[in-house]
Amino acid sequence: MSAAPSHHTAHDGQEEPTRLARNLSNRHLQLIAIGGAIGTGLFMGSGKTISLAGPSILLVYAIIGFMLFFVMRALGELLLSNLHYRSFADFAGDLLGPWAKFYTGWTYWLCWIVTGVADVVAVAGYMAFWFPELALWIPALGLILVLLVLNLPSVRNFGEIEFWFALIKIIAIVGLIVTGMFMLLTQFALPDGTRASITHLWANGGFFPNGFMGFVAGFQIAVFAFVGIELVGTAAAETENPERNLPKAINSIPWRIVLFYVGALFVIITVTPWDRISPEHSPFVAMFSLAGLSIAAHVVNFVVLTSAASSANSGIYSTSRMIFGLADSGHAPKKLGELNKRKVPVNALFFSCIFLLSGVALLYAGKSIIEAFTLVTTISAVLFIFVWSIILASYIQYRRTRPELHARSHFKMPGGVPMALVVFAFFGFVLWALAQKPDTALALVVTPLWFVFLGVVYFFIRNRRKG
Repeated sequence: MSAAPSHHTAHDGQEEPTRLARNLSNRHLQLIAIGGAIGTGLFMGSGKTISLAGPSILLVYAIIGFMLFFVMRALGELLLSNLHYRSFADFAGDLLGPWAKFYTGWTYWLCWIVTGVADVVAVAGYMAFWFPELALWIPALGLILVLLVLNLPSVRNFGEIEFWFALIKIIAIVGLIVTGMFMLLTQFALPDGTRASITHLWANGGFFPNGFMGFVAGFQIAVFAFVGIELVGTAAAETENPERNLPKAINSIPWRIVLFYVGALFVIITVTPWDRISPEHSPFVAMFSLAGLSIAAHVVNFVVLTSAASSANSGIYSTSRMIFGLADSGHAPKKLGELNKRKVPVNALFFSCIFLLSGVALLYAGKSIIEAFTLVTTISAVLFIFVWSIILASYIQYRRTRPELHARSHFKMPGGVPMALVVFAFFGFVLWALAQKPDTALALVVTPLWFVFLGVVYFFIRNRRKG
């Protein structure tokens, strides 16, 4: 199966009706990369991960970030090896076979639908901070409508919105780190008399207070915090000068992870002892509230709310583009592959938004918002691990069958095939970690049903084509 039909030529300069426009600038791509690397899981889920792993959560985020950097480098090398590729579903189909495009495209669509549902749940939770009496379905439904309206104009409009969303996240996290470092250096006294101190990293039960299994349990929501890191790959088809801008965006991921994840969590744990951080609430909001900065808590709540909205916005964007690619190659209804005059796949956009409505129902299904969030994020994490594994499998196949393209590449993945195998082993460990807790093990049981369903659908599509 070819990477893309001939009318998707990367260099012909024509604006064919079925071709996405390259309207995202370097500025947009860099901030989409940051926005993708700072997910709702950091803001909403870090309270739970800290309660499970204690200070060792710093190591959890560092290990995940290190491993996913190699997935991103494999993604970058593959996308730049052939500019006809619009996303990783394209190169998966080209290198592994048509089944891989079908499975990857539809699984990635579900990844972001599930993530979008988690974001809808999170937004409802953040709104409850200000309006505890407000019915949860109102902000959830409101968010879906706003996202639809924001994504209907051109892709440049999406890039602009995501640029400002990401900027808010960056300013907030840098602000939190600066404030936290000031509190740490001045040994700020919290209302209960506890002082901010670096000794909180080992004083309350040690660096691994809940033992090895507590450390392992920290990987569940922490993995979810990184979903969206591959969003740069989806945006590549609509980016100006991908040969220059894509490597730039990918290579900046490690320092962003160190600063935004490890830096922010270091500050939170040293200011507030880990065992006093509630797993039910965002520690970003709680830290300022504990310090008596009630106005700052409102500001942080606004930031985490925009972060969840940003993540859902990215999800709507990426799912609509993935469905567009699937429809264009006959793996989805043709109607979903239509573009409007502004080169936006509107039908695919509406299709994804309809499925986000299930997030509204989920708000009333569990005992608490964090319970609903845990179930949804685990399903999402398992699905994303599948997508990241397909990227690595495609890379290994590319190295085996197209050595000349690898030899010519200016953006080779460090460590090559051996490193890809190390990351595979790490994904195996994460799946084992998910099986250790009943609330996350449930998602591991449910998720394979999706692949069975895809297998049945693909069987009928293939037979219909043969007939």
